[in-house]
Amino acid sequence: MDWRLKAGIQKVLELVPGGGRVHHLMQVKAGALSKFGDECDRRVDDWALMMSHLRNTNVPVSGAVMAEIGTGWYPALPFCFYLAGAGRIHTYDLYRHVTPRMVNALADRLPTYATRIAEASGQAEAAVRARQASLQAALGRGASIIEATEGVVRYDAPADATRTGLDDGSVDVLFSNAVLQHIPGPVVEDCLREAFRILKPGGVTVHAVNCGDQYAYADPRVHQLNYLKYSEAAWRKWNNRFTYQNRLRAIDFTDMAKRVGFAVELDTSTVLPERLRQLDEMTIDPMFTARYTREQLALTTIDFVGRKTQARA
Repeated sequence: MDWRLKAGIQKVLELVPGGGRVHHLMQVKAGALSKFGDECDRRVDDWALMMSHLRNTNVPVSGAVMAEIGTGWYPALPFCFYLAGAGRIHTYDLYRHVTPRMVNALADRLPTYATRIAEASGQAEAAVRARQASLQAALGRGASIIEATEGVVRYDAPADATRTGLDDGSVDVLFSNAVLQHIPGPVVEDCLREAFRILKPGGVTVHAVNCGDQYAYADPRVHQLNYLKYSEAAWRKWNNRFTYQNRLRAIDFTDMAKRVGFAVELDTSTVLPERLRQLDEMTIDPMFTARYTREQLALTTIDFVGRKTQARA
């Protein structure tokens, strides 16, 4: 699909009553949710990579209190962390996208990943499978997420992740997956500031950010740097709440984390030669060339871990 057609349809849907429901149906019929198994596999891959980041920065998950920014269509990462032995997981979203049908579909697929979750988390596979079976059975009986997870996973939506209401220093890990690129820059910084407040000393915030043009997934004729052609005024024509893109670069996210007090212990951003070639073949809007180096513009993904090493003065 031409990305401009997709953006135009979404622009209309955000303005009409019931547009959100129509957009969800479109996702189920022809979008990311139309191949749920593949989509779920990718989310579990994301979780496994996040687990490796936590291991590499010596952060235990078993018994941990965790919080997530942006649940999405279904609580894939919270359920994986639940099976991995997390003690409590608060997950927040601006809109209430999660439905019982999607949650049950996720629970029914989780047995596929039990061995992988056990290996990644160091949990006994028998314990992971027992927890998964209990979760699946409870959801099948109509239990809520919090009931089915025995109080561990707490889904809160609509909610504001800049004001979680959690106590100071009460959380071990705050995380997000493919979310921060969809939040206005000042709000991202507010989320990180809230993360700093609620994390315990030594706690970490870990984020996977896809900071490339999301429309490239719908239209193979454009690549992930395409949106750098457009001025802020021109981009407003295409930006919308269903595929909102802040167009921040990887360095912006780590700079914000440092500004609010985090020590960045992991930064996976790597410049790909293909992206540099694509960049050199484009006309970039001056607002980007004035702020970023060529390499900073070419980066389209970053995972980073920030640690709260001390209380902010």
